[in-house]
Amino acid sequence: MKDFRTLKVWHKAHELVLDVYRATSDFPKAEVYGLTGQIRRSCASIPANIAEGCGRAGGAELARFLQIAMASACETEYHLLLARDLGYLAVPDYERLVAKVTEVKRMLTSFMQTLREDKGSALDAIPDQPHAATTER
Repeated sequence: MKDFRTLKVWHKAHELVLDVYRATSDFPKAEVYGLTGQIRRSCASIPANIAEGCGRAGGAELARFLQIAMASACETEYHLLLARDLGYLAVPDYERLVAKVTEVKRMLTSFMQTLREDKGSALDAIPDQPHAATTER
């Protein structure tokens, strides 16, 4: 079990969630149980799954949760597009948030690649081996 807070990818994903919450605070009240809730849930699922994967016993389980985090990032990307197209999210805000989602997706991809390459105990290697997904903030 490793501390997810040592992962740079977790920090970036957490910052994304905070930004999405701020950006969606002005969405129409009629969307509070619709798009607002959905985009917040999918986005919060990214760092939550990274954290849950770090609490698991092995690298294969961690990789599984990283894949779930990736799927949530893709879902968030779509919800941002929908919010933009509905006029709830200004184009500059959309572009800024999508750039952050893209960065998190790249970091997740790099992290998963590192896990695939590490045939030993991947969880033991996480905080000590420098790569795009790890290192302290």
